[in-house]
Amino acid sequence: MLHRSQANYLILFLHPTPPLVLFFFFFLVYKYFNNREIHSSFLNQYILRCVHYRRRCRIRAPCCNEVFDCRHCHNEAMVICSVCDTEQPVAHVCTNCGVNMGEYFCEVCKFYDDDIDKGQFHCDDCGICRVGGRQNFFHCKKCGSCYSVSLRNNHSCVENSMRHHCPICYEYLFDSLKDTTVMKCGHTMHTECYHEMIKRDKCCCPICSRSIIDMSRVWRRMDEEIEETIMPEDFRDKKVWILCNDCNDTTEVFFHIIGQKCRHCESYNTRMIAAPVLPQ
Repeated sequence: MLHRSQANYLILFLHPTPPLVLFFFFFLVYKYFNNREIHSSFLNQYILRCVHYRRRCRIRAPCCNEVFDCRHCHNEAMVICSVCDTEQPVAHVCTNCGVNMGEYFCEVCKFYDDDIDKGQFHCDDCGICRVGGRQNFFHCKKCGSCYSVSLRNNHSCVENSMRHHCPICYEYLFDSLKDTTVMKCGHTMHTECYHEMIKRDKCCCPICSRSIIDMSRVWRRMDEEIEETIMPEDFRDKKVWILCNDCNDTTEVFFHIIGQKCRHCESYNTRMIAAPVLPQ
């Protein structure tokens, strides 16, 4: 025979949604995920449900306000014909009324668009649809993205240069709808961010610090200023080691308050460094 208190606990646990059970469940989940050793089988079964990515989050699609594991899971959902309201698997033509559901249709991306003036095309290497006309772009294998044909054999390749965030606005570049600029160093950013940076007299790449425009006129002006600016006697013979951000050369030069000029490429885009340690 159960004691009264034991019977109360039994009733509590047999309740369809006992609060104590929920408390212990979430407590165990909390303790489990704070453990450094998380079993991959548990994650795959209960948390990592998306077949496209391994992550512990879901997204809410702004177009339908529904929650999906990723944008690809969203695109794999059923479609509803706007003409006959028939819900059906993703296809170019409605299975009920036969209407063309989009002049442009990508079976891979599950993407429809009637405005074909955009020049939509699917890049198999990128794995997404792009706009601008296939004839105007090529896919750079090393950079990992589609570039304008004007950049073919005419840009510095940086591995996966488009698969990172814009260094100015921090929007992901690879699938951004904004125009992108490839700088002389090979790094990329939004075109509007690039022009805004130049407008504010920032002429170096935010990532590698290389000059991104022709600075020869500026360097000549600095040569003239240095000629006209005589250093105090205590600093006249002082030498420092510099690293050139444009050519990566390391040299020892005379110190000047206006700037230190690289002996190799004659750039003033340099920074002082400690003297190199020579081998014994």
